[in-house]
Amino acid sequence: MIAITGATGQLGQFVIKHLLKRTSAHNIVALARNVDKAAAFTAQGIEVRQADYTQPQTLVTALQGVTKLLLISSSEVGKRAIQHKNVIDAAKEAGVELIAYTSLLKADSSPLALAEEHIETEAYLKQVNIPYVLLRNGWYTENYLASMAPAIETGQFIGAAQDGKISSSAREDYAEAAAAVLTSTAPQAGKVYELAGDESYTLTELAALISEASGKPVTYHNLAEADFIKALEGAGLPTPLAAMLANSDNGASQGGLFDDSHTLSALIGHPTTPLKELVFKH
Repeated sequence: MIAITGATGQLGQFVIKHLLKRTSAHNIVALARNVDKAAAFTAQGIEVRQADYTQPQTLVTALQGVTKLLLISSSEVGKRAIQHKNVIDAAKEAGVELIAYTSLLKADSSPLALAEEHIETEAYLKQVNIPYVLLRNGWYTENYLASMAPAIETGQFIGAAQDGKISSSAREDYAEAAAAVLTSTAPQAGKVYELAGDESYTLTELAALISEASGKPVTYHNLAEADFIKALEGAGLPTPLAAMLANSDNGASQGGLFDDSHTLSALIGHPTTPLKELVFKH
C-alpha cells in the first residue's frame, strides 16, 4: 500500500489524483489530521486514516501495512524537522519499505533559509537507515500567482529577486512526479530528483505576462529584502511568512530557484505546465 501524509492539502490532493491513474484506490491510504476533510477520498474507495505530525502515537498505527510512504513536508516552518522526525520514526517502526520525501530544490547548496529543515530531515533519513528517495521540489508557480490581483490593481509586481531566474512549475506537475516515483517498478531507494519547470523567467518577465493577460500595465518593482518584508506585512501577511517569502526571493536572486536539468518533465513524461498558460488561467 502507498500512503500519503497531508493528503487533504493542495499537493496531497493532486498526488492522489495522479495515483488513481496509476494504481487502484484500494492500494492508497490517505493520511489526514482531520479525517472529516477527507470524505471525498472515502467516496472514491480510498482508505483514510487519522495521522498528525505532532502526535507520534497516531502515526505508527496509521502506517500499519504501508509499504511506500510519501512524506509531504509540513507547512509549519520552524517546526518541520521534529514533525518529520516523528513520521520517519513511525515509518521505521511500522516496517515501511520506502519513504519519498518532498524536499527543496538543491537543498544541500540552496541559499534559501527554507533549506535548513529540509537538510536536517534528509540527514535524519540517512541516519535512521530507512530506504528513501528525495523529491527536491522547486518553486510552485502558484506562489507567485497569488500576487497577481494586487499587482494588477497597483500596476506593480513587487519582489526581491532582482534578475534571478526562476524555474517554477505548477504544483500539479510536482504531484504527478511523486505519483510516478511511488508507482515505479524501478528501484527508487537512494535516488535524488532535482525537480523544476522546463522554462525559467525573471519577475520582470512574469510582470509582463500578467500585463498581457490582464490588459493593464504591470511592471516589476524590486525591493530590498527588508523592505519587501515590510510590504508583505502591510498587505496582512504574518511576519514569519513575510520573512520566508522575502528570503526566498533573495535566494532566487542568487540562483536558488533556477534549474535547467528538465528532470521533472522527464519524470512525468511530458513538458511542464507553461508559465503563460498558468498566468492566463489564473
